[in-house]
Amino acid sequence: MTESELDVTEILNHTEFDVEKNLLTRRQAEVFALREEGLRQRDIANLLGTSRANISNMERSAQDNIDKATETIDFATVLTAPARVMISPETDLYEVPKRVYDAADDAGIEFNHTAPDLTNVISNQASAVVKGRAVRNQIVLGITDEGEIYVRQPNDRSEK
Repeated sequence: MTESELDVTEILNHTEFDVEKNLLTRRQAEVFALREEGLRQRDIANLLGTSRANISNMERSAQDNIDKATETIDFATVLTAPARVMISPETDLYEVPKRVYDAADDAGIEFNHTAPDLTNVISNQASAVVKGRAVRNQIVLGITDEGEIYVRQPNDRSEK
């Protein structure tokens, strides 16, 4: 599809974008949609009658909003999970599965992850704080009713 054949309003309507229910502004959503269609920033700027720098700023702001929304969902998921497990710094990653299984059992959650799968999930989701087999900073694991595991790790902001 060429740039002139694109109808960004149609794209947003097709995906049921609602500015009243979204963290993105309409313009951010337009830019995001056009990038997903494969357009370059320069082409989007020409199509929307603005500068490439403005498109770059809108993309950055949109990504910040998406990151905040993802963080909020992750926080709420772990906070409301029926089972949570705190993992202290310097814990051996291979000790974590038993603690997760125990917490899932206590909460009556059917948990179908093998120990190696579980250590991989934790290691991948908390890669910034897991080095080898050691958990370097505290992490919190949330286990949902469906047996999914969510990992929360500390951020760089200091708490007040």
